[in-house]
Amino acid sequence: MLTGGRTQPVHDGLRVETQLLATPAALSAPLRFESRRIVELCQRPHSLADLSAALAAPLGVLRVIVGDLLTEGHLHIEEQPDVLSISLIERIRDRVRAL
Repeated sequence: MLTGGRTQPVHDGLRVETQLLATPAALSAPLRFESRRIVELCQRPHSLADLSAALAAPLGVLRVIVGDLLTEGHLHIEEQPDVLSISLIERIRDRVRAL
């Protein structure tokens, strides 16, 4: 229901460590439910895994919703390092375990 029955995101390449940040105008956009909460959380950068844990929603569902928000211009992707630090990998592991 949250994704309108879709299982594939519109925006490809979203990894669990992808850092997302809301655009300045996103808070005034007419968003509903989870989309609104994602924009509120992304006032500072959050990873897809962090959002999944905060909303207690599966990663697949978040990928679809975040993909829509990216396409609509409400979120953008922060620069992603080519190599992940050990501390980031440990944070991701801990957040995924929390699910």
